[in-house]
Amino acid sequence: MADGCLLVVDSFEGPMPQTRFVLSKALALGLKPIVVINKIDKPSARPDAVVNEVFDLLVALDAPESALDFPVVYASGREGWATVDRAKTEEGKRPKDLLELFYAIVDHIPEPYAEGSSRGAAAGFKSREEALANPLQIMVTAILYSDYVGRIAVGRVTAGRIRPSMPVMLINRSGEQFKQRTLEVEVFEALGRIKAEEVSAGDICAVIGLEHVEIGATITDIENPRPMPPVKVDEPTVTMAFRVNDSPFAGRDGKFVTSRQVGERLAKELEKNVALRVEREPGAEAFQVSGRGLMHLGVLIETMRREGYELSVGKPQVILKNIDGVECEPVETLAVDCPEASQSDVMALVLSRRGELRSMDAKAGTSGWIHMEFKIPSRSLFGLRTLMLTTTRGEAVMYHNLLGYEPVKGEAPRRASGVMISGDLGQVTAYSLDRLYDRGDFFVKPGDEIYEGQVVGEHCKDNDLIINLVINKKLTNVRAAGSDDLAKIKPARQMSLEACLEYIETDELVEVTPNFIRIRKRYLTENERKRFDK
Repeated sequence: MADGCLLVVDSFEGPMPQTRFVLSKALALGLKPIVVINKIDKPSARPDAVVNEVFDLLVALDAPESALDFPVVYASGREGWATVDRAKTEEGKRPKDLLELFYAIVDHIPEPYAEGSSRGAAAGFKSREEALANPLQIMVTAILYSDYVGRIAVGRVTAGRIRPSMPVMLINRSGEQFKQRTLEVEVFEALGRIKAEEVSAGDICAVIGLEHVEIGATITDIENPRPMPPVKVDEPTVTMAFRVNDSPFAGRDGKFVTSRQVGERLAKELEKNVALRVEREPGAEAFQVSGRGLMHLGVLIETMRREGYELSVGKPQVILKNIDGVECEPVETLAVDCPEASQSDVMALVLSRRGELRSMDAKAGTSGWIHMEFKIPSRSLFGLRTLMLTTTRGEAVMYHNLLGYEPVKGEAPRRASGVMISGDLGQVTAYSLDRLYDRGDFFVKPGDEIYEGQVVGEHCKDNDLIINLVINKKLTNVRAAGSDDLAKIKPARQMSLEACLEYIETDELVEVTPNFIRIRKRYLTENERKRFDK
């Protein structure tokens, strides 16, 4: 829907792996970039070096010459100002608004169907008048939803005009055609939408009243239907099982707990999340959900949790591909910024997980920070973030982005430590935690309710350990010689949803409810685990 883009880059960090990814997508669509050097007020800012890095990145992505001659805007998002003049970035000379950024957009981004517009070139029109003279074409690029009117298709009018109560042809991504009639047409104004009597070529609109509409579909003229090339969606790289929550605490917190409700929610998500894939596992109350990465699926799980759903999810697995008879796995570019003192530890950690160092440099000369880039299998990234933060005492910053597919490199790294498993149902007591403080780190605190088979901590050794955390101290009427020692309890380790997904092994699940996130064994009792391990 755009003719240009703002490439926002940190004035110290420079282009990151995700910058390369989104910029490659923008260039593939023919968008003209305006480079915005943000956080220019940082003491460690190095804008000249960052501009050179952006230029090198554009060259590496084989950008056209028009994109290489990019305008540069210096900005501070926190203070709310922007300027195209480097001299005005100094204290006391800075502007008070973003007007210069807006003027840069007007001056450098071509309007629809003007010379240099990617939209006009892609559609084959040399002018807006030529686009208006052609039959209606709209590519649906987003789906909104209303409880009153259902799905709302959002897209840019590529050719022709669209009006309320107008008969149209809807062509989905599979090529199926459906005769429809629009109910209302709206245009966007500020942060809302207003009704319009007509929307013509070059404008973005929301179309109400169409059934079976999906992202990538074409709304076109009913007498001369012409589908547009479908939007290319990258294939999923990670998959995991979504299961009904069958723990002893199932149904306590959530409003939606059945497989039918979970399935309906996933089907609804498919309508607007085009990179998602959902398959129902035969004979089981489970769904195999695939996405673009762990964060992609993690956002979906967190959204469902906040909406009142309960479910259990399994260990993430990468999706392998067979390329020319060779089994291949996804590999990613990993960028790590860390203090110089942690450089060797970070390198040892990544290389131990089959990473390959590709580049390394010191940022801003004597800043004390090192920037390293690695190539690493996607499955080796599971659990790496937690280990990275532990190794660098929380100082490292890491980013990663899909690079491609390469032949599988051996076994995936496994968790080094075992876990502590609850053997009983009840409330955790301080007395029990105090007795077992030397066995490892706990995920629970006194007063938490636990059940048999729940993972309550990480064992200090490499084997699993069944423990009882619900024991109370026995009281007697015999007076002690001295006062009893107070229980000494280590703080519980706080585990986020993403940390739990990275932590679990194949025999474990993450139980997700509106109020709690727990790790549990797939089979709760010890006898079941022994039987299925055989």
